[in-house]
Amino acid sequence: MSGRRSLVWLGLTPEPERELPRSVAALRAPRRDAAAVPPELADAEHRRVQRLILRGTRRSWLRYLAEVTHLVTAVADGSRPGDKRAALLAGEVVLDHHHMLIGLPGPGYDSTAADRSALEEAVRALRTDTTAGTDSTGTRTSRTGIPASVTGAETPHGTARGRA
Repeated sequence: MSGRRSLVWLGLTPEPERELPRSVAALRAPRRDAAAVPPELADAEHRRVQRLILRGTRRSWLRYLAEVTHLVTAVADGSRPGDKRAALLAGEVVLDHHHMLIGLPGPGYDSTAADRSALEEAVRALRTDTTAGTDSTGTRTSRTGIPASVTGAETPHGTARGRA
């Protein structure tokens, strides 16, 4: 390899560049609704991602994604308020990115193992939280409107099947 820096980390997918800025801006914003994010916050996050891609390194990019992981997991576990749909989108994008690192040379895949594990748990929790709701009687339902106890998402005791 020549003295030039490796850019192989840029060859994954364009989703992080396209989808993360608005979602991350929503997670950083003091409001809970992604639709209420001021455009200047989304633009600033977009510029940050562009700078990382154009001038950053694999290490700085993974540091940024670790920051996003922290925001997502904090919203998922309730330790930080935030738009759960924005957290879910950001979590899915970063998790997909981290899974694809297995095909690239270098330590990226191994170094993101803890983040992958945290994101898998957060995405699972956020999917449950954003797709389940309640019907007019207060019964928890899946996104199809079928009571969660019928679909197996919840037992009569309020716990997921297979869990204590």
